[in-house]
Amino acid sequence: MTDRSELTRLEAVLDGVADRVLPRVPAGVQEFLAFGIKQAWACLFGALMLAAIVLTAWFHPDDAWLARNDLLVVLAVLIQIGMLAARLETGRELIVIIVFHIVGTGMEIFKTAVGSWNYAPGGWLHIGAVPLFTGFMYAAVGSYLVRVHRLFDLRFTHYPPRWLTAVIAAAIYVNFFTHHFVLDLRLPLVAVTVLVFFRCRMHFSVHRRTLRMPVLFAFVLVAFFIWLAENIGTAAGAWLYPSQDDGWHPVPLTKLVAWFLLMMISVVLVTFVHRPRPPEHGRLEPPPTPM
Repeated sequence: MTDRSELTRLEAVLDGVADRVLPRVPAGVQEFLAFGIKQAWACLFGALMLAAIVLTAWFHPDDAWLARNDLLVVLAVLIQIGMLAARLETGRELIVIIVFHIVGTGMEIFKTAVGSWNYAPGGWLHIGAVPLFTGFMYAAVGSYLVRVHRLFDLRFTHYPPRWLTAVIAAAIYVNFFTHHFVLDLRLPLVAVTVLVFFRCRMHFSVHRRTLRMPVLFAFVLVAFFIWLAENIGTAAGAWLYPSQDDGWHPVPLTKLVAWFLLMMISVVLVTFVHRPRPPEHGRLEPPPTPM
């Protein structure tokens, strides 16, 4: 079961409601529902940001006095304030989310300057060609990761040394810039990440059961859902890749490599708030599955 000491006040209340309601359904359904509800709750920031992007694409008039990009900044700030006011994020987690914001905005400024992608013009709240709402999209990833850590009481076996993961994450971030001018090391960095995390397993509490999966598989799953969100964002015209200038089409699956590497950076940032911990002795585990 989830360690309630890690939950915010509202999350503890919701957890108590789940304890009273879920026993009324079969055990397998309990775990399925609890997993889905926790994942949706962890994605709240990102889901609200994505909803704002889609709704402004549908309903924001082109001649409105407030540009769409600026409106998205205002909505993103209101979402963040709401998350804090409702105590859905802790102070320590906010620090990590701000770091995500800064790291993401720095990369956006560079990437738009070299033409990797572009944003619709308009508005006053931007740095160069980068509207300020873009940093909140990276913050949404940070918000998900820190919240899922609490909600599922994540524990790890065979977690690599944090200093080593930090070195790899730094190399990945630097390569996002340098590959435009020198050798692209994305694939070697993927290989190093796989090698370092190959034995690592993530243990997560759903409702009554604690399950486990390879951390690398979790990286791929989250990268895939970010890719789906990216397709929604580009379809809504929030930003476009050069290949989409003549008409929208799905973002190539090869982009998953970049999001997989971003997961490495993201996980390292989160470990400075939630230090990787081993499973507690006696926690219920399913029989090991062959890998």
